[in-house]
Amino acid sequence: MSGLLLMPLLAGSLLGSADRLLERADPCASRARSSCQGAPIIAVATPSPSSVWKFTRTQGTKDGESFAAIMKTADTTQSDPDFAGLIVRCAPKGKIDVLVALIRPFPPRSHPKVTIAASGGGTLTVEASMAAAGAAVLLPDEVSAFAAGKWQTTPSLSVVVRESDSEIKGTVALNGLREAYNSLQANCSQ
Repeated sequence: MSGLLLMPLLAGSLLGSADRLLERADPCASRARSSCQGAPIIAVATPSPSSVWKFTRTQGTKDGESFAAIMKTADTTQSDPDFAGLIVRCAPKGKIDVLVALIRPFPPRSHPKVTIAASGGGTLTVEASMAAAGAAVLLPDEVSAFAAGKWQTTPSLSVVVRESDSEIKGTVALNGLREAYNSLQANCSQ
């Protein structure tokens, strides 16, 4: 499946919580102007971590071929601007792939080191490969077992992607992963 098709969707939902205009809150709106003594306050829309895993299906290159994936955007308050989120997708031969989605790609042939720390404890460092022309980091097969198990009861993951002298950090809330993962598995063979 082409991760390039997933990136605009992921980037679009990442911007969804941050592109709201500032709203003007006027404490004097409900009172007569003559009795109001304060200057208007500016209320800023603060991004909150998305609680929904987004399900997508993309068409493959062959006739009738399609691929399913679930995606979760990063917690923008705890992530670098270049960290987009996490993708779990169906792969050939019944496998499940886990990818880290990036806004700023790494070179397509690079092999970044990825450190994943679960909020409940435990840290894993792996060597990964690139997908989607460098905009997604494909984690090794051993990581898929965590998505199928331990991560389903973990509140969040902190992820650090290192390549040469570059480092991108992010946090993804994992609430709802169990249901989303089960839905994904049910759609993998379709």
